[in-house]
Amino acid sequence: MKQVIQSLKTGSTEVTEIPIPCPSAGSLLIKTSRTLISAGTERMLVEFGKAGWIKKARQQPDKVKRVLDKISTDGIKPTIEAVFNKLDQPLPLGYCNVGVIHQVGDGVTDFKKGDRVVSNGKHAEVVNSPINLSAKVPDVVSDEEASFSVLGAIALQGIRLVKPTLGEAIVVTGLGLVGLMTVQLLRANGCRVLGLDFDQNKLSLAKKFGAEVVDLNKEDTLTVAEIFSRGRGVDAVIVTAETKSDEPIHQAALMCRKRGRIVLVGRTGLKLSRDDFFKKELTFQVSASYGPGRYDPNYEEKGHDYPVGYVRWTEQRNFEAVLDMMSTGALDVKPLITHRIDIAEAEKAYELVSGSKFSLGILLTYPGVEITVASRKVSLLKNENFKKSINKIKKKAKISFLGSGNYAMSELIPAFKATGADLVSIASSTGVSGVHAGRKYGFSETTTDSDQLFSDDTTDAVVIATRHNNHADFVLKSLKAEKHVFVEKPLCLTISELDKIEASYTSSNVLMVGFNRRFSPQVQKMKSLLDDVSTPKALVITINAGEISNDHWTQDVEVGGGRIIGEACHFIDLLRFLVSKSITNYQIQFMDSSTKDTATIILNFEDGSIGTIHYYANGSKSFPKERLEVFADGRVLQLDNYKKLTSFGWPGFKKMNLWHQDKGHTGCAKAFIDSILKGNNPPIPIEEIFEVSRISIKLANQ
Repeated sequence: MKQVIQSLKTGSTEVTEIPIPCPSAGSLLIKTSRTLISAGTERMLVEFGKAGWIKKARQQPDKVKRVLDKISTDGIKPTIEAVFNKLDQPLPLGYCNVGVIHQVGDGVTDFKKGDRVVSNGKHAEVVNSPINLSAKVPDVVSDEEASFSVLGAIALQGIRLVKPTLGEAIVVTGLGLVGLMTVQLLRANGCRVLGLDFDQNKLSLAKKFGAEVVDLNKEDTLTVAEIFSRGRGVDAVIVTAETKSDEPIHQAALMCRKRGRIVLVGRTGLKLSRDDFFKKELTFQVSASYGPGRYDPNYEEKGHDYPVGYVRWTEQRNFEAVLDMMSTGALDVKPLITHRIDIAEAEKAYELVSGSKFSLGILLTYPGVEITVASRKVSLLKNENFKKSINKIKKKAKISFLGSGNYAMSELIPAFKATGADLVSIASSTGVSGVHAGRKYGFSETTTDSDQLFSDDTTDAVVIATRHNNHADFVLKSLKAEKHVFVEKPLCLTISELDKIEASYTSSNVLMVGFNRRFSPQVQKMKSLLDDVSTPKALVITINAGEISNDHWTQDVEVGGGRIIGEACHFIDLLRFLVSKSITNYQIQFMDSSTKDTATIILNFEDGSIGTIHYYANGSKSFPKERLEVFADGRVLQLDNYKKLTSFGWPGFKKMNLWHQDKGHTGCAKAFIDSILKGNNPPIPIEEIFEVSRISIKLANQ
């Protein structure tokens, strides 16, 4: 299918062939008929992408600081790679979609196949939309009209925050699509409206919709507003403009009466003057897009609605309200349409958005696409007969990937590519990241149907790099398909999942968890030195893990398992590797917090060794992330952030320093590939994998 993608690195926009997504639980698979380009937001993204490196940096000073902190701790090379990887990620454009449901996901009851719906879906021929970000379209509302629903909800939410009453005088600053719909909705609410803009075409439309207007090119705004408010000051200002200037907010404050209200719906400079607000006791609020539920994963991703008795207007219910206003004629969006462009020529639409020629409502039209099993796969080779060419290469391991997120793109895929393995297929949920990763690293194909990887006879091994809650299921499917498996940590999230994996595992296939630290060259050196020490060891590792917000998926017990299972397992495995003895006892002490991600773990080993893991989320990001110290037989080894290894009292060895950080990702991937090709023993003994996984799960649940 065709989808519009933008590069944050270059600002270029292209229509790309993407595999059609599969419907996920609680979602709708929608065949698109129309999408609306949000000129303000999408122009901003395009302009940011086209900006040079210095300009990009000036626009994001907080991120520049984080980059500088990372350079000081991790070094220049990994930092630059991380920045480039972030900017290299493709950005799917669009969030105003209308179409017909082709299929509903598991658990969906309020929608059915054939329903015509709006959603915040992308500019794509087929989209997968969560139920709470979708709404049914009334029969009397056309597809073209319905495509304005999401922007209409943005306008409506700004109005709800203003809380207008009948007869109030309200200013709308910025008469783009959102501003002009705000004008209409305020008029329907019985308000007097004053619209401000520089563009004559927009001012004319605002007049048509019943507003008085101010031409910012030639009229004094404050004088007009004073007259408009009958000398009292306006009751409220809704700012829908897109500008870097602070002037719209300053001007809004000057226009308002005492205790007036200002709501920012658009994007402006926010250097507020205290005096502007202090003297009049003004209220200022920023609107969060479509309404309550926005950016709440429980609402948007998991489909948990808010009780209507407590939250009357949610994102979805705002969509419905806008559609109702369209159906009665109170909201007329037909005059806002200036262009209709076929999806195949979407680049022309973005030339209009960025150009000087007047445009307002730009609709992308879709001819329709057939949804088949085959359409969920896209070949990335010029030679379509890639399987024959692959099979001619006998000495290369043939690897397929499940997942193409940040970690897979920045670490795992480059590591496996460096081994010389043949990259066959990469699966992703949306298709966009899969196409990007596939093109960048030379995969033969990409798919949105993960089951195709397990049935593909050209794949020797599957690398699992998805969210943690999917690991166990994909491991079991891989083992059943008799594929070798490399799963990024953790192996699974629960004891019951672990028991199933243990029962399904046979030695005929390699099962490996991505415990990469033990493959770091400096850790390998430490291991060789410690193997000659027969006395018990004391090991201390301090992890400055950094804070992750409560709503991040890794903190969700059901999805990410929490950070002890999700990341601290790395360090349990590392100490287990260095000691080379079973863990006989373990305990954890959590600092009191809602996330349970600041803790000290104590491990007792069979030979009397003691390991202490300080996993702290409450430190500074400017401090190095990891330090490992080993005390043994009157000697000490100290490893700082996988860059600097120093010995104290160790005969014949002083230090091993690296030019750049090496956490062992490439070594880990190579060991896995070698074990497949050469028939070696598994790089990590399966007993150690199960032992570390079981202990990590039990510690997290203490």
